[in-house]
Amino acid sequence: MTNGIERNARRVSKWPSLTAMALALLAGVSAVQWLPVLPTPIAMATLAAFALLLAWYVPCARWVALLLIGVAWAAIRGDVAMESRLPKAWEGEDFQVVGRIVGLAQTKADATSVLFRIERLARDGQATPWQGTARISWYGKPIAEPEPCSRWQLVLRLRRPRGAVNPGGADGERSALARGIDAVGYVRDDPSNQRQSTAAWCLDRFRASLAEGIQTRVHDPHDAALLRAFTVGDTRELDAHDWDVARANGISHLIAISGFHVGVAAIFGVWFCYAAFWFWPTLAMRCPRAQAQAVSALVAAFLYAALAGFAMPTVRSVLMIAVVAWGRGGRRAISSGHMLAVALLTILAVDPVAVLEAGFWLSFVGVSFLILCIDAKGHGFRAFMRELTLGQLVMTVSLLPLTLWFFGEASLVGALSNLVAVPVISFIIVPCALFGMLLLMVCPPFATPPLWLAARLTHAQWWLLEQTATWPGAHWFLPAIKPWALLLALLGALWLFMPRGVPLRALGALLFFPLLYPVRQQPAQGAFQAWVLDVGQGLSIVVRTRDHALVYDAGARYPSDFDLGSAVVVPSLHALGIERLDTLMISHADNDHAGGAPAVATAFPAALRYAGEPDRMPIAMKPCVAGQ
Repeated sequence: MTNGIERNARRVSKWPSLTAMALALLAGVSAVQWLPVLPTPIAMATLAAFALLLAWYVPCARWVALLLIGVAWAAIRGDVAMESRLPKAWEGEDFQVVGRIVGLAQTKADATSVLFRIERLARDGQATPWQGTARISWYGKPIAEPEPCSRWQLVLRLRRPRGAVNPGGADGERSALARGIDAVGYVRDDPSNQRQSTAAWCLDRFRASLAEGIQTRVHDPHDAALLRAFTVGDTRELDAHDWDVARANGISHLIAISGFHVGVAAIFGVWFCYAAFWFWPTLAMRCPRAQAQAVSALVAAFLYAALAGFAMPTVRSVLMIAVVAWGRGGRRAISSGHMLAVALLTILAVDPVAVLEAGFWLSFVGVSFLILCIDAKGHGFRAFMRELTLGQLVMTVSLLPLTLWFFGEASLVGALSNLVAVPVISFIIVPCALFGMLLLMVCPPFATPPLWLAARLTHAQWWLLEQTATWPGAHWFLPAIKPWALLLALLGALWLFMPRGVPLRALGALLFFPLLYPVRQQPAQGAFQAWVLDVGQGLSIVVRTRDHALVYDAGARYPSDFDLGSAVVVPSLHALGIERLDTLMISHADNDHAGGAPAVATAFPAALRYAGEPDRMPIAMKPCVAGQ
């Protein structure tokens, strides 16, 4: 009996470290993303059972067992997510549905869009057992205000989510799968459409009321839009120019609520607890202050993440703060690496499909590099500035490969912009706005002064960002990169920031060369390459010879400001490595062919412009002449 207990103890003691477990599980989940077809659930259940047996009988191979469990779990969850989508045979049909609105409505010039959780669905008048989340649009004015959490009866025309297939383009179908969107469609005109009820209380409606309170107390609409994004993650009023400025400065992570802002909210929780113990010293007789501060920080972080809609960076921060709170409650010291590992394990266990989102990788890889490469030493302002400067350098270099992989562009001025924007936004603007938001909840008349101050600071900060967005290198594009070049660059970044004493650290920069200087396949002399871009209804063709490039038609631009020229044509040209466009030719001036032309002309101002109907074009173009 004693020998059996000893054997079991040895089995338990041979589990890998938390970090190794998290990396093994992540490797298994990530491996599934490269499979052309998902294995059957039965095969994956068998694989999971084999992995459990392997972990029990071969303790030294437990990391392999965790990898296999990651493969099985990701494949099973992926199969469930794929099968939850609207059946393909139903596409294009009209359905009578009952459901509720999730999140905040997005209102544009031509449509109002919402996420709609379908609870009951009827097909040809017959109830059908299907439930899911759909992104739907009202074209024109809705019959009533689409308030968050309100219940509606609607007639919808639905289809499966799908994305355009273009060089370097965003994968809309992958994004929908990661966000749990099972269908897309629009509301049909029907007399049975009606809002049935409104929930008495709703978190998203509370978010909307706070956003409205900020809007009414800040006179400049643009400053109000930025404050709404900083405080409650409401980015609905930000336009394409705002996001362009954010990308040019590498501060997109600061626009909506970032994980760093959740940490600031946790500090507010600690200060609140400290003030409570100062006012009521007898509280210390009932609860130790250290444990109370940990719980207060966790509650504040959780509530603030809820206001952000539990975006990926905020969830990661809340999980890490929860680990700290647990450690403080048990009087245990927990390393930053263990905190990050627990957060990673939790997210992969709950939602392995999260690896499809760019935010997952940017969040975890960025924090991992900060933990590995920055050794916090000293106290005071000088130590803070050293860590801030080094942190921005580490984040810029380490996330450069992933940024180019996911978005096809990066910012060379991002490190400098973040050096100013991170402390100003995170330590001045956000706390000031959060204080104003707190007053909105308890005493609205007193909320105006702190919100006014936050708005003035935001205005000045954004003006500075608009200036740096025009600097050379603010938008840096590279052709679509290969997976092996991405991995080499990540290894190079890790090597560059290894601790002092590691030899030849500077050679890590050499591993960036395949990423920064990819091999470009040029057509042979006298040959050409042609790509018919996926722009939906309309046309756009790219033709490249050895020395010239031409774009024929540029897709549409819609009243909602969605521009296929900037969303599809320009990114495709960058992904193909076309740095100079010689000719932009538009067959005729209909929107589905010419709407994207201004965006292409702006991105490539040196290109010659020809049009079949130059007088109807929104920009100056020369006429096409027969025999030209």
